[in-house]
Amino acid sequence: MTTVSLRHARVRYGPLEALHGVTLAAPGPGLTVLLGRNGSGRSTALRALAGTVPLSGGAVVWDGADVTRVPAYERARRGLCLVPERQAVFGSLTVRENLGLAAPDLAPALDAYPQLRPLLERRAGTLSGGEQRMLALSRALLARARVVLVDEPAQGMSPSVAARTYELLGALDACVVVAEQRLPPALRERPAIVYELRRGTVVFAGEAGELPH
Repeated sequence: MTTVSLRHARVRYGPLEALHGVTLAAPGPGLTVLLGRNGSGRSTALRALAGTVPLSGGAVVWDGADVTRVPAYERARRGLCLVPERQAVFGSLTVRENLGLAAPDLAPALDAYPQLRPLLERRAGTLSGGEQRMLALSRALLARARVVLVDEPAQGMSPSVAARTYELLGALDACVVVAEQRLPPALRERPAIVYELRRGTVVFAGEAGELPH
């Protein structure tokens, strides 16, 4: 059982405050979804959990320990994996090389996304947006992380591949937190905790089935 949380978290970008005292908890194994339009603070909340943006107030807590001042690379070493919305793969490396950085055995990634098999020798930077998302998520699957944070996991994917993606994420033995603009259809019937953010504050917290359509 793993839990990551923000407690009264504040994040500033220069004079602008992106998170206004946000409190949320993501238990695992299981899925937690951060919903919100662009500018709502959902991506900033992910980065705050990962340690790639500093807090100006509040705390990040992981399994009861305050990790607010623990740097991002140390959180990664402890088992946290962040898949950002952009620049989530090494564009100059091949698909095979990208996967090899995460684990020597590529079979689990290729079983998860067979579409990547014919692309193994292609440079990642030449892939479509959906193919790059599949590659980035495959690396996260191979990493066997305790905490997986993903910004818009299904971006650029077909509906069937998007549904497969959420099936894979939901099956991980990890605390999985995803950021989306709206609740994906694949999650309407799946157990998930949902937080909706608006202008840097939480306006809804509950289960996916409780969210107004």
